[in-house]
Amino acid sequence: MKTFPVYSLYDIEPVSGKGSYVYTADGTEYLDLYGGHAVISIGHAHPVYVKAVSDQVAKLGFYSNSVQNSLQERLAQRIGEVSGLTDYSAFFVNSGAEANENAFKLASFHTGRAKILAMGKAFHGRTSGAVAATDNPAIRAPFNRTENVDFVPLNDIDAAVKALETKQYAAVIIEGIQGVSGIHVPTPEFMLAVQKAARDTGTVVISDEIQSGYGRTGKFFAYQHVDGFCPDIVTCAKGIANGFPMGAVLISPKFEAVKSMLGTTFGGNHLACAAALAVLDVITEENLIDNAAAVGEYLLAELRKMPQLKEVRGRGLMIGIEIDGDAGELRKRLLFGKHIFTGGAGKTVVRLLPALGLSREQADVFLKNFKELIAE
Repeated sequence: MKTFPVYSLYDIEPVSGKGSYVYTADGTEYLDLYGGHAVISIGHAHPVYVKAVSDQVAKLGFYSNSVQNSLQERLAQRIGEVSGLTDYSAFFVNSGAEANENAFKLASFHTGRAKILAMGKAFHGRTSGAVAATDNPAIRAPFNRTENVDFVPLNDIDAAVKALETKQYAAVIIEGIQGVSGIHVPTPEFMLAVQKAARDTGTVVISDEIQSGYGRTGKFFAYQHVDGFCPDIVTCAKGIANGFPMGAVLISPKFEAVKSMLGTTFGGNHLACAAALAVLDVITEENLIDNAAAVGEYLLAELRKMPQLKEVRGRGLMIGIEIDGDAGELRKRLLFGKHIFTGGAGKTVVRLLPALGLSREQADVFLKNFKELIAE
């Protein structure tokens, strides 16, 4: 048997990592500015993380959600403290797509409505409901029916308000920053107008912070850059457990929990919670959110000085670099010629999603090598 070949793979296999670097078996070092799709939040093999996971697996790796799990309660409390959502509740799952699926389901239970309003160019996951709310027909099978999802362009206030005024939507979902489409930032005016229209029509507001959350943009959640915006549900995953599969649905007090409304086998297991608690410890003790803001601001400012670039978008360490050319080819040259991992978004955008502890010196290494390549 072999693996199902659905990915385009680089001919490189990292076998170890430390901080913002990964290494192949022969010891070749690569600067990692992609973090495995924004997953590596506190760096590879952080000693606090390694100890927490190792200690937990030596005690109890898993038991079902039919028993008490104090690690879940501790994690929920810690997320509330760090995010400011102290009166919210958490439902732990295994991935971002699963978080969004449960958010949709909860909104539908709460409102009695079936439809979801999503943004153009959105990405919310690959499972059935999440992919239906993802604006990419290429990854939707005929099974992934979209009759319960409508799309409006991001930052088009009139279109969003007009749609919500029909009072047919259980929820409107918006990413703190759109990542997969190439780092597109919703304007504060748009977010506040959507929130007001949703409140006026009894529509649940879901903030998808799966890629943009957990300190990546210089705030714990990207929506927190907008004063006065407060979603009813926040979904997160990616950096929540630094590579251990985990997601969460953060739920405002307006929702009533009903037994068996939601459920999961693996979600919130002991190992996942231990990993996620270690992530929050490191983020707070090492001031990684402030670091992401400072180093990200530096990177954005330096990149915007380069006249060869079409546009540089983002916040913190969530950066999209739009070039006038083939971004995929540029990424290959960075990887094989300069030993720097980056991400992509479409044909023209290089995406940076490094660990939150990226140093200014490491940022300078990238900037020097990037300048050399685009000057050729």
